[in-house]
Amino acid sequence: MDQLYGLHGRIHAQPGKGNELEAILLAAAAGLRGDPQCLLYVVFRDDADPDTVCVTEAWSTREAHDASLQQESVKAQIAQAVPLLAGRPDATELRPVGGKGL
Repeated sequence: MDQLYGLHGRIHAQPGKGNELEAILLAAAAGLRGDPQCLLYVVFRDDADPDTVCVTEAWSTREAHDASLQQESVKAQIAQAVPLLAGRPDATELRPVGGKGL
């Protein structure tokens, strides 16, 4: 069996654009509800920084995650989000091992 694959990212938006970035990421989460390979996709806000949005993801495999990035709807959401970013996201790859929600 393949190992689960996960990511946690802190995404910094341009000043005043945190809410717009949040909306795009929540739309991405809604789009993943029907994808059985996506086990977890949670959007968080940082109360100390209104322009920072975090996402934690868990996938059945890394390949499933990578394949999701090739979907036209996902590419469109990425294109919509990129102009809002204040630099590259801080992302960490993780290996989920269990817990509530998995």
